[in-house]
Amino acid sequence: MSLNSRITLSATVVLVIFICLTAFALERAFFDSTESALRDTMSSQLYALMAAAEVENQQIVLSSNDLDTLLGLPGSGIYATISNPSGQVLWQSSSSLGTTLPKPTSLNSGKKTFAKISVENSDFYTTAYGVRWPTDTGSIALTFSITTDLSSFDKQINSYRLTLWGWLIAMATLLLLSQAAILRWGLAPLRKVGIELNRIEAGKQQQIENHYPQEIERLTNNINILLEHERQQKTRYRDAMGNLAHSLKTPLAILHTSLQTELHKQDRQTMQEQLNRMNSIVEYQLQRAVTAGSVSLGKSVELLSTTQRLLNSLQKVYSDKAISVTTHVDSALIFRGDEGDLMEVLGNLLDNAFKWAHQNIEISAQQSGKQLLISISDDGPGIAQEKVEELLQRGVRADQTTAGHGIGLSIVKSIVHAYGGNLTISTSDLGGAKVCLLL
Repeated sequence: MSLNSRITLSATVVLVIFICLTAFALERAFFDSTESALRDTMSSQLYALMAAAEVENQQIVLSSNDLDTLLGLPGSGIYATISNPSGQVLWQSSSSLGTTLPKPTSLNSGKKTFAKISVENSDFYTTAYGVRWPTDTGSIALTFSITTDLSSFDKQINSYRLTLWGWLIAMATLLLLSQAAILRWGLAPLRKVGIELNRIEAGKQQQIENHYPQEIERLTNNINILLEHERQQKTRYRDAMGNLAHSLKTPLAILHTSLQTELHKQDRQTMQEQLNRMNSIVEYQLQRAVTAGSVSLGKSVELLSTTQRLLNSLQKVYSDKAISVTTHVDSALIFRGDEGDLMEVLGNLLDNAFKWAHQNIEISAQQSGKQLLISISDDGPGIAQEKVEELLQRGVRADQTTAGHGIGLSIVKSIVHAYGGNLTISTSDLGGAKVCLLL
């Protein structure tokens, strides 16, 4: 998961949790506030009902002019009742006609209640107050009740909830878009570094060139230092190996010349041993220098042009064999590595192919994703599968009568492995050997 995706996902989760908690808190606060306001309203209506009530001859008498208009309107949602201690309704408002209300409660004098009651899937808030009402002959116990249908209350809550969630979702969307824009702007330097590294890998530039914020400036500087150090180290290493090989050329030439003169058999054998040893040292050190190419960065080589150069040279060397070469290599194919490494690999393999082929050699290459597949086939005697591993060992030759040192395939194997690739040898369709490189 990318850094941008991680930050976006984390911020989204935190924002969703925050929005949900905020919505719950605001909705709860609005609910409590609305319920408190409704309770105050119902209490005022209850006291107004008590003020308008009169008892005459044990009967409750109320003037409609002194009551809330909604109490006289059937189905208005506000209902009033007056009951005795046995629960008998002595009076109820005209608004309760056709409405099933909660059973009246009986309260002791001075006691007041506020409760939510459900009747036939309908919810009501009821506030009641018990009093001891004085009469001409004494007093009677009465319970005054105001009941409110919660349909309007619920509509108010639902309306607020929809408005609240609409605004919160709109704000969350705006915040996420703003965050995405800020992240894109803030992480732009990292994307630019990635683009430059891709260009370095493709060989289009040698180092990171742009200037970056101080938070990643040390990173880019260290990458440039590493690239420069790698180039210098490789140059010094290859120069040292070249100097070694050059320094040994003269002693080797002298020894070769000396071997042509008349020497004692023992002296000639000793000199031959030393000559072989020096040859082994030179070729081993050159092999180490070649395989150092796997760590090079910013290199890219055209595969077709390199192959053609090698073929032109080998056609001259083996002109007496009149080898026919078929090439299936697209001009756009690129080897991302050191040119010397590619020359060493193809040079050894093509030299072997020309050496052993009868008439035909076939070269093909293709790219699959980040992998480059190269195959070289010939119509020679081929290589037995059980001898493949042996021939890949250093110093082993397929034919002792043929000139060579037996290290060509081992050098190829080392270079291919240094590039994280694979080398396989099988039988080709032409009848000879087929060497496949996967880089």
